[in-house]
Amino acid sequence: MHPHRPQVAVIVIGHDDAAHVTDAVRSALGQGPAVREVVAVDDCSTDGSAGLLDRLAAGEPRVRVIRHSVNSGGCGTPRNTGLDVVTSPYVMFLDSDDVLPPGAVDALLTAATGADTDVAGGLCVRRELPSGREVPWEPGLYASPAVLAHPTHRPRLVHDTLCVNKLYATDFLRKHGIRFPDGRFPYEDLVFTARVWAAAPRVALVPDRVYVWHVRRSARRLSISLDRAGIDNWRARTHACRTAHEILLGAGQKRLARRARAKFLDHELRMYARELPLRDEEYRRRWWAHTREFLADYDAADWARDPLAPGRLIGRVVLASAEPRDLPRLRELAARPARLCPPYARAGDGTPCWSKDLPGVGLEPLLTRAVPFLPLAVDAEPRPRAGGLRLRLRLHEMYGRVAQAGPETAEVEWRHRDLDGAAVRCTVPLRASGGGTWVAETTVRLDRLATLGTGAWDVRLRVRFRDGASRRVTAHALAGPGLSRRRALPSPRHGVVLVRPYATHSGSLALRVATGVRGVVPVLRGRLWRLLH
Repeated sequence: MHPHRPQVAVIVIGHDDAAHVTDAVRSALGQGPAVREVVAVDDCSTDGSAGLLDRLAAGEPRVRVIRHSVNSGGCGTPRNTGLDVVTSPYVMFLDSDDVLPPGAVDALLTAATGADTDVAGGLCVRRELPSGREVPWEPGLYASPAVLAHPTHRPRLVHDTLCVNKLYATDFLRKHGIRFPDGRFPYEDLVFTARVWAAAPRVALVPDRVYVWHVRRSARRLSISLDRAGIDNWRARTHACRTAHEILLGAGQKRLARRARAKFLDHELRMYARELPLRDEEYRRRWWAHTREFLADYDAADWARDPLAPGRLIGRVVLASAEPRDLPRLRELAARPARLCPPYARAGDGTPCWSKDLPGVGLEPLLTRAVPFLPLAVDAEPRPRAGGLRLRLRLHEMYGRVAQAGPETAEVEWRHRDLDGAAVRCTVPLRASGGGTWVAETTVRLDRLATLGTGAWDVRLRVRFRDGASRRVTAHALAGPGLSRRRALPSPRHGVVLVRPYATHSGSLALRVATGVRGVVPVLRGRLWRLLH
């Protein structure tokens, strides 16, 4: 017997997404009897989406289709349309290109009704397509069940700006007039969730997976969250963050408002700074000027908490320079984990600083920070050899802290990006080298990687020191003859293994491995093209 009577409405929104919208609606219907109604709002599609929804509704009385005669330009208006017509005590939101996993509604409804809460939230996973690799969104928030009498009891909630991984009491939203921004308003989720937290709901959190966010990076039309190449996207993001902060502050939620500002530094600023070296000069100039203007509103208290946190340090550099500068170094600092790469500098009084040109950006806390939290810099130089790959690692000194800690070994792990559990590990000694560096070398057999799985392999490192302390770091891909060049190597097991070391989006080292004739053909095709051109 099903534990819940029909109590939940699922609002599905879409525009020109005929390839996926019926899958989304079916995933909502598949939640079982707890779903009383599915309101599908078609935002003036021209690709036949509305017809597909009509045919689905003809055979399913729980489905209601609403069509907009004019496209709204955003996600907020169709969601508001759905909110206006739902009759169920609880409501959820679902985008047309995503799905609700089985049991999502039951998990959230059980939590909400059992603890009498206004909001129940669960784990969202980002599923990369076509690989199927899943990355959890804010997993720490949903590690275990919890009931919060007020959002301030878990300030980290402001980091979960998604509206789709939560169940809301319909009366709670209507009582407080909580709606989405209408029209073309990118990142409307940030504003909606700020309005939710500003209303001080009682909240239940569950560790269950309740939403699958499909990430299609090769799609013809990128989602707003992926289409970050234009400066207007950054302006929209900062506008949404400022609006969210003002909502929380205006509601007297000063603690949450402060955390929202910190979240911008820790998340948004790091993400866009990491991509800055990939943009053209005009974009960089406009991005830098706009970011300086935005950060000018921050006060001393915003910068005082952990001034060496990567986002805060990036923000301090931006404020200290009128023009874009040190972009490769900022990209490394924005990586996860952060790397503070050479060159290192000291101010006139000998204290650590960002650079000789920006001595006002001080780094004095580095002198006392615990070794496991230092932003260590490690370069990785790959050199393919017969049957394998020789990897040379170089750990850089940092104001004397590395020598003081005494690095001893580097634990090297090659981990397959899409296959859980596929990994190759080894531990190699670090030895002192010239110029205040420590080096280590290791060889990985490509046959072994290829047998475990073809595709992308990432390298992860852990540096261990003489007192037993350790620090996880990422390996910066060092430019050189071994990087980004495809090589076909003979293999007794696979005949031939194709390997291409490359730098990831954040600058870390990775490998792409393929086997057999299928893997070699693209290499031969590329070489032939270069010969002919």
